Amino acid sequence: GECAVRMAKAGADVVGLNCQFDPNTCLKTMRLMKAALEQEGLSPFLMTQPLGFHCPEVENYHAGYAMLPECPFALEPRLVTRFDCNRYARAAYELGVRYIGGCCGFEPHHIRAISEELSPERGGKLGEASKKHVPWGEALRTSTFLQNRMKANQEHWKTVKPASGRPDNPTVQPKLMGE
Repeated sequence: GECAVRMAKAGADVVGLNCQFDPNTCLKTMRLMKAALEQEGLSPFLMTQPLGFHCPEVENYHAGYAMLPECPFALEPRLVTRFDCNRYARAAYELGVRYIGGCCGFEPHHIRAISEELSPERGGKLGEASKKHVPWGEALRTSTFLQNRMKANQEHWKTVKPASGRPDNPTVQPKLMGE
């Protein structure tokens, strides 16, 4: 929080976080920053652009995701889903963050998920890409596969826990680079 307060007192109109850490870590840090700013009576705009990769094991390290042995060429199993992005956008907005985006690892469908999640707050406005599909897997209702039709609802996609599918893949890295 101290850094946010120092930036705001120095005249910054926007304070926030960019890269190095995943959405969950960025949200935790934004809560600390917002509390410190409020304590000082400061109210700059808040922004966050986290990584598009889950990397909870590096949240307390300055170098962030660079410490992961699989960085930078094998991070794909850690990718956030579009539904992770829906949750991140909603949580950030409810925290008071108004500049919400993504950095390394974010793809167009991730940004579209943010836009769709916050559409009600923006008067129902959606981007052009949102015309190509129905949010929350609703288009699966017309699938010829029963297994896909069973997934054509928001509840399924809010509760599914994606697996990496990789044999012998650790949940988190037991040893970080430079540790």
